[in-house]
Amino acid sequence: MKKKVEEVLEIIRPSLQADGGDIELLGVKEEEGIVLVRLLGACGGCPFSQMTLKMGVEKILKDKIPEVRKVETV
Repeated sequence: MKKKVEEVLEIIRPSLQADGGDIELLGVKEEEGIVLVRLLGACGGCPFSQMTLKMGVEKILKDKIPEVRKVETV
């Protein structure tokens, strides 16, 4: 599952980088379906970062990888 998540994050990454941010995969808890990430750059301090995470990153990961249940930031 980690490889799949990395592939999807590579699709998402250019959009975040266009706004001066980025995303780092910290880990995948496969049994729980949880993906751990860190938002970097402008995304890390943005007041809309949680919306980006839930309505953007999490939604796309869930759509592309049904085993993903939740995305969390560390």
